Amino acid sequence: MSEISPDSQTLRDVMDPARAAALCVSLGYGGQPMQAGSPLPPFFHHAYFWQTCPENMLGADGHLAPGRGLIPDTGLPRRMWAGGRLEFLAPLILGKAAVRESRVVEVTHKQGRSGRLAFVTLAHEVHQSGRVVLREWQDLVYCGPGAIRSDPPRAPANPEGAEPVAFSTTLLFRYSALTMNAHRIHYDLDYARRAEGYPGLVVHGPLIAQFLMLKARRELGPLTGFRYRASAPLIQGEEAMLCRDGHRLWLSGPDGRLCMEAEAQV
Repeated sequence: MSEISPDSQTLRDVMDPARAAALCVSLGYGGQPMQAGSPLPPFFHHAYFWQTCPENMLGADGHLAPGRGLIPDTGLPRRMWAGGRLEFLAPLILGKAAVRESRVVEVTHKQGRSGRLAFVTLAHEVHQSGRVVLREWQDLVYCGPGAIRSDPPRAPANPEGAEPVAFSTTLLFRYSALTMNAHRIHYDLDYARRAEGYPGLVVHGPLIAQFLMLKARRELGPLTGFRYRASAPLIQGEEAMLCRDGHRLWLSGPDGRLCMEAEAQV
């Protein structure tokens, strides 16, 4: 269920254990059992609070058309996930109802080397059992056709810990379904190549952030906060490495480019 005004939105959901279990299987995550009363792993809330709408309300890219929901119409067709920040105040508990309140906190326009850009920041608060358990800020960037960064930064060398990670087309499909994300760059190869200029399917930014968060929790302990920023797309089928050096984490592509960097707070 959703309630939308021009600058705010309220979504209600029940933390269904079956959905969390499906995400665990998709990610290959073997943590605690997903059952009523169990805490939800960090960032798994992206599989909840779906905003569903008829297909005729979607844009050509598969997202809800800008200006028809919370996000304003910037006049720019291409959407990319730039990064985000989270504060984990208390665990979300499976089997219980929760509410997510969202609002637009900032819209800025800039002129980049490849054309005009619009940056949109969303703020979310998740409530359960009468208190705020999670705060999240999401940074989105909108741009015109062909505006793909061609000189991404290099990933740091000699991390403290590194492990390979693979993103199959099956994983991209399952993650899109579990998060109700219809962005066609993640499953429609022809669209990704012809309409948006990518060499292949694009791995979801939040999916990369999810793997980095699970690595941070596994190696550092329970998280109180997490900040991440995308700097280059990872294309499905590319070899990638999840890396950590202290509280700093990142994902590097096969050519050594930095795709995403993050900082964990414990």
